Amino acid sequence: MKKRDLGKIAAGAALGAGLGILLAPKSGSETRKELNEKIHELLDKVKNIDSKELKNEFNNKINELKEEIKDLDKEKVLKIAKTKSESIKEKADNLVNLAKEKGNEILEKSATEVRENAISVTKKVLDKLESAEK
Repeated sequence: MKKRDLGKIAAGAALGAGLGILLAPKSGSETRKELNEKIHELLDKVKNIDSKELKNEFNNKINELKEEIKDLDKEKVLKIAKTKSESIKEKADNLVNLAKEKGNEILEKSATEVRENAISVTKKVLDKLESAEK
């Protein structure tokens, strides 16, 4: 296996671990603290790598991840969630319209149920984020 491939695998694992921590049901400050600790652990491991190219690649990926985490705040998360919610609703509407165009009542009914559930779920997520912001 090439060193470059190894670096990509390790960077992917680090990113996956970071996302796992972010999505864990803990408070924001506790999650950020844990993620920061994991990043520093990874940085320490990277410092012990022999390959300079691999070390630089890891440092770059870790720094990118740290910047993304710094940018992660409630206001931005809420804005992203609203944008995604609108996108989900639009895609669900397109699904219902496609079923209508094809004249298939069974698919139309199922697509309508999917749209209603998608709207309901996104509304709950937005409500939760908005109440957490206050």
